[in-house]
Amino acid sequence: MLEKWVIFDAMGVIFKEGHDLHELLIPFVQIRKENMDPGFIEEIYRDTSLGKLSSEELWDRLGFFNEYPEIEKKYLDTCLTIDPEFKSVANELKSKHSLALLSNDVKEWSNYLRKKFELNDLFSVIVISGDVGLRKPDSKIFKLILDKIKVPPECCVFIDDNLHNLNAASEFGIKTIRFVRSKVKTPFCSEFEISSFTELNKVLKNFHGF
Repeated sequence: MLEKWVIFDAMGVIFKEGHDLHELLIPFVQIRKENMDPGFIEEIYRDTSLGKLSSEELWDRLGFFNEYPEIEKKYLDTCLTIDPEFKSVANELKSKHSLALLSNDVKEWSNYLRKKFELNDLFSVIVISGDVGLRKPDSKIFKLILDKIKVPPECCVFIDDNLHNLNAASEFGIKTIRFVRSKVKTPFCSEFEISSFTELNKVLKNFHGF
């Protein structure tokens, strides 16, 4: 019998904050650099999340060259909140499923947060955009994780908060669940929605073999 895989996004799923660029990084920078163009911040962040720049180079280009690495630690420690239900649910899932992480993130930031919250041992496969030079919803990053997992897409469920990412995954035949923390509903492409990890086990049972 083929392994069943549950693939998690990080921001907006494992971590409560979904739009880390606009909700977190841009405000964090602009409090300290009032005249910094948000478009410039976004450009630097995107390049770093594709591995074109290191996190040190990111802070340097944003004008914090004398404050690294303290500025990075302050950002990561004060701006991101892990979902308190995630680890217990993930540990329970591991008894029957294999778990993977698929995240658009700066590689150094992802490494720091996974170590800080002791997440690495939960995942058998980890794919971070800053490590592989690809970002969701690029189809190539979904092909990459499927190649690493080595099971057909129908043996995988992908959990993300972003509709574009879910659409891209579904085009490969990957089952999808949308994580929705917002009270405002929008049209969605996934087969199911959840608003907390306590719902996950029940929803997974709707997929054959899970």
